Amino acid sequence: MNFSEIIGLGVAGNFAHHLEQAGELEDFKDVVTKEEGAPKGIFPFYLPQNQSFLGLYPISSDRLELPTYEANAQVEPEVVLLFDIVYDKNQEVIELVAKQFTAFNDCTIRKEGAKKISEKKSWSPYSKGMAEQWVKIDKFEEGGVMDSYHLCSFVKREGVLYPYGVDAPLLGYSYFYTKLKDWLIEKMNQQKDFGPLEDIAEHLKACGYPTQAIISIGATAYAEFGEKNYLQSQDEIYVVVYDANRATGNIEPSVGKIILHQLVA
Repeated sequence: MNFSEIIGLGVAGNFAHHLEQAGELEDFKDVVTKEEGAPKGIFPFYLPQNQSFLGLYPISSDRLELPTYEANAQVEPEVVLLFDIVYDKNQEVIELVAKQFTAFNDCTIRKEGAKKISEKKSWSPYSKGMAEQWVKIDKFEEGGVMDSYHLCSFVKREGVLYPYGVDAPLLGYSYFYTKLKDWLIEKMNQQKDFGPLEDIAEHLKACGYPTQAIISIGATAYAEFGEKNYLQSQDEIYVVVYDANRATGNIEPSVGKIILHQLVA
């Protein structure tokens, strides 16, 4: 599949404590959510054919490139889903059909003065990570294949492997399954350009109403090393999505395990 033709979107604040640890809670101080613990909004990280920096396809499966300017970068370990997008006759999104999922690194720079989330999300053809192996989704609801999957991440530095994000079940996402899907549809139609957020409906229109999207659904909280250490050249990044009922307890590939491995250039 040619993912360079598919719009890339992300969800901000869908795991407890991540925004606080990332130092980004202040960015969303004026964003009102319908309930406590709800995600803050959607942001674009890739817009096909766009003339801005967001039009540069940023995803690699094996390499991460740090910005050439001074900036601190952190792994954001996530699960990304491929959705089919269904529109009505007025080009409003009326349905999202979850097709498959994999491991994702929504690597983010901690950039002072950035007005939009997207300004921290893309800076080169190697600023995001996505595993090549995908798992087909039988149903995006309780009782489906995703129920038993967990997400964890590690960074290997100078031969030592450190947990970077906490090990978390996918069911630990604040919004997941139907609640997440309905929220995504609402935001794709109604989110406006406000504070760190952008008008997603306008982006969909400018991209010619794409029929698919890859959507990263939120980063886990950081382990101690991840919270206190930014990425360095020659670090090795591992984002692991694994079936807790089948996978072994190490990083090596096994049944029920997807591993995104990137080397920091």
